[in-house]
Amino acid sequence: MRNYIIVALGAGLGGVGRFWLAHLIQRILPPNFPYGTLAVNILGSFILGLVMYMTEAEVLIGPEIRIFLTIGVCGALTTFSTFSYETLSMLREAEFFYAGINITANVLLTLAGIGLAFILAKSLLGV
Repeated sequence: MRNYIIVALGAGLGGVGRFWLAHLIQRILPPNFPYGTLAVNILGSFILGLVMYMTEAEVLIGPEIRIFLTIGVCGALTTFSTFSYETLSMLREAEFFYAGINITANVLLTLAGIGLAFILAKSLLGV
């Protein structure tokens, strides 16, 4: 139960951080590209990479801090960070085929999911 609370606290921080940073950047930069989303994806990937490296290098990060930052903060900030870490891990292990499949599947299938949702919403709700 304790880990669920830790994740929830991190997720609250990550979600608020995403909302704040994405909107801040979108107000500053031109609105023709989702710079805010790109920024939170990059930041989340950076945080996850840093935490995972520190864990692998046995730097003093306990399991509770790790799940707070990775699953909680980065999970709410962006799931792109997890995708990036997993893909980089495959590349580091010379699993180039699986890394390519992961990249292709995540990009194309998430776009397809959004497209399907738009088509479904339009046909069912007239949106």
